[in-house]
Amino acid sequence: MTDSMSFTRVAATALAFVAAAALWVAAPLAQAQGAAAADPDAVRVKAAVERFFKGRYPVDEVRKTPLRGIYEVRVRNDVLMYADETGQFVFLDGSLIDLKAERNLTQERMEELLAIDFGTLPLDLAIKQVAGNGKRVLAVFEDPNCGYCKRLRADLVKLDDITIYTFPMAFLAADSETKARKALCAADKARAWNDLLLNNRIPGNTGTCDTPLAKVAELARKLGITGTPVVFFANGKRLQGYAPPERFNRMLAENSKG
Repeated sequence: MTDSMSFTRVAATALAFVAAAALWVAAPLAQAQGAAAADPDAVRVKAAVERFFKGRYPVDEVRKTPLRGIYEVRVRNDVLMYADETGQFVFLDGSLIDLKAERNLTQERMEELLAIDFGTLPLDLAIKQVAGNGKRVLAVFEDPNCGYCKRLRADLVKLDDITIYTFPMAFLAADSETKARKALCAADKARAWNDLLLNNRIPGNTGTCDTPLAKVAELARKLGITGTPVVFFANGKRLQGYAPPERFNRMLAENSKG
């Protein structure tokens, strides 16, 4: 009888200790979760970021930083970004993003700084192609061995009412100059350049005619072009690299004169 009562007391004491320990561990966690839930700015930031990602990437954590009004946002456990307390702006990979407008403000500012006076381009050095009324105008710098140039060219040939000035470059590979020269020495330069980039079809001529490749290379150096493709729109705005058709067409509409 006595042994049974002792065992009961020991068991009850052990259970009480376990329950107390569980409360001791859970209380700070619950307190922290309650504090996070009570922070309306953190809730707003989380919702804004998840809305920007259209539900593809849930936010794992939002926490305050030592900088007033700035929150750390952790996504997929390995991506950190920093958002303001309004949930409208974030810093991601060095860029300032407007979440509501879905605009990369850093990229747009760089495009402004890199803009040129389109009228100063020596268009006589370029291959000219016109589709439709040719009202929209752009200039593009391409290398025949550039993969993204080929993707861009496939998009460009589908456009209507456009004039394209192509400045051929030859710097990516050992045979870039040979390919570019042969396209420039063809009877129909525009068709030869399109075939070269779209079908890797190299013209059968010797490629020994006079070409503007050296002058284009010097022009590219002056413009700070170190890679291809580079596009200049009619208002002088610069696009570096490839942009998918939807974005490119939007930029073309926004940056075309008239």
